Amino acid sequence: MQDHLDDLATTAAVRATVIAGLGRRPRALPPWLFYDAAGSRLFEAITALPEYYLTRAEHEIFRDHGPALLAAADLDRDATVVELGAGTATKTATLLGTLAGRGGQVRYVPIDVSASALTVATAQLAAAVPSVAVTPWVLTTAAALPRVAALPTPLAVLFIGSSIGNYDEAEATALLAAVRAAVPVGAALVLGTDLRKPLEQLLPAYDDAQGVTAAFNRNVLVRINRELDADFDPTRFRHVALWNSDRSRVEMHLESRGRQRVRIAAAGLDLDLADGERIHTESSVKYDPAMVERLLATAGFVRVHTATDHAARFAVHVARAR
Repeated sequence: MQDHLDDLATTAAVRATVIAGLGRRPRALPPWLFYDAAGSRLFEAITALPEYYLTRAEHEIFRDHGPALLAAADLDRDATVVELGAGTATKTATLLGTLAGRGGQVRYVPIDVSASALTVATAQLAAAVPSVAVTPWVLTTAAALPRVAALPTPLAVLFIGSSIGNYDEAEATALLAAVRAAVPVGAALVLGTDLRKPLEQLLPAYDDAQGVTAAFNRNVLVRINRELDADFDPTRFRHVALWNSDRSRVEMHLESRGRQRVRIAAAGLDLDLADGERIHTESSVKYDPAMVERLLATAGFVRVHTATDHAARFAVHVARAR
């Protein structure tokens, strides 16, 4: 019964989001819509691509700097680790293994909108770090944060994988401020941020030679077709990845190939798309140190430690709730 209720809630959320995002100009969809079962599988394939350095760089940081990160977060033996947008928690397993190796009780609460990704995460962690108690929450971040306040301490909230880059500055600040409101003074935030670098390194990570990222982008249309009885033809949309220097971010868009009309029956929408009209599906902000400091301070955190991979492509920051 609960699964059925979750399905209804998810469909309602998708409908409301699609109406809000596609019923206006410029048209846009939030990146959480990518992560149905097929989208989660495609993203896992993206993380293994040679062009997509982010996952490997962050994994290197957790492997080489895990003890220092845990010390900065003041996590020792008994601890509760919450992860927002956990996905399959592949990188997190390294950090949890380091923490579990100290003994004590480690509780891990992965939060994601993709039930299939959390099922994979739970199974993988049971094999890799069986002493960690895993309690997955299939929820949006907004729905999950009020529950975080009731979790045992010491507490750390992970928001890694450069997910914060999907938000503009005001949205990112509001999100981290909501995290701050949900945790006690002294609780840790572990934040992953991709760093600014030459475009020849950045853009291929979002437009790979094999076309996996393009398929991932178009899959959002497949999901809308399935869940909202729409008639998008994904082949009539071009995957576009571009650099927006004013906002220090890579953007992904779906660009209409020719004029077309799309019916989204369950949302009551008829879309008339012009040739070349774009639907903005994702942003990925690239940070410098000053941007990170401003973001954390405004949200109510103080940064206490930062680690980067050997090539300084990616950073993981530990901040404490003021």
